[in-house]
Amino acid sequence: MDEQLTTDIKKLEEQVKTSQIPDDLRDKCQTMVTRLQRLAATGAYSAEFEQTAHYIDWIVNLPWEKSSQDILDLAHARQILDQHHYGLGELKERVLEYLSVLILNKQKSSAFRAPILLLVGLVGTGKTTLAYSIAEALGRKLVRIPFGGMSSALDLRGQSRVHADAEVGLVLKGVRRAGVKNPVILVDEIDRVADTARGEIMGVLVELLDPEQNMAFTDHYIDHPFDLSQAMFIATCNNTTNISTAVMDRLEPITMPSYNDEEKIKIAKDYILPAEIKKASLTAEAIKIDENVWTKIVRPLGFDAGIRTLERTIQGLVRKVAKMIVEGKGKEFYITEENLKQFLPTY
Repeated sequence: MDEQLTTDIKKLEEQVKTSQIPDDLRDKCQTMVTRLQRLAATGAYSAEFEQTAHYIDWIVNLPWEKSSQDILDLAHARQILDQHHYGLGELKERVLEYLSVLILNKQKSSAFRAPILLLVGLVGTGKTTLAYSIAEALGRKLVRIPFGGMSSALDLRGQSRVHADAEVGLVLKGVRRAGVKNPVILVDEIDRVADTARGEIMGVLVELLDPEQNMAFTDHYIDHPFDLSQAMFIATCNNTTNISTAVMDRLEPITMPSYNDEEKIKIAKDYILPAEIKKASLTAEAIKIDENVWTKIVRPLGFDAGIRTLERTIQGLVRKVAKMIVEGKGKEFYITEENLKQFLPTY
């Protein structure tokens, strides 16, 4: 037997012995290594070795027992939510109510499964960014699974190892990246899956979002139950029309409000502009905007429920100022109604 191969097989065997994996899975992996040793003795080991090594790599790197510690502090959670989001008072209260119950259950060491929030709202109303803020408030890692255009349930659940090009599904890929078994899992845009696979994908979602079933979620590639019951799920969609009744039954819908002009001006002043100035490495004094100008910045193309157009407008404005500073045309700029057209981006 080749000396290098012997070393590689021993490394696999050592990984299986020392890693924190379920005992029955350890026995299964040990059987695979033993089979590999027999095949290596005959020289017919190449393809089998790659498949076995890839499988064991996945098994030993999944966080079977590793969890992150929650930050159970209401004041901290409120600070994070207020720092990243203006308004949304009722929605923030719902998040803080959940956190309060979680704190009480942790104090009594009893199990508590989080409600699965479904954030429903138009494009640009902050659904995805709110999920990131909830994860930050709890001190948990966030895993985002995009459903937009998903055309097969195998994307979620993985493919059996009998197929040559088999791989793990998006759910356990995300959990491995997070490195803990209790991340916040954001299932994003669940209403935008391909029509041809909607039934199958909704079927997997039912299992994934049901606390009684996701404690033994099975990926076809891993072929062993993985406990996702400690993960917190958050779903988003633009509307609920294309979401199956069985999935909706497991979700707690929360409507994301549209923003009026007054709210957008507040968001633009206190959140977007300071963030964009920082991204462009400008000083806080580089851009000053006259109060009368904000209404024109907020609505350059008419009404928009979200704030994406507003973000793009301010980004374009900041870039134009950055260009003028680099060209030596000044260091501080005051934007008024008279010179606004010079700074506004054209669409």
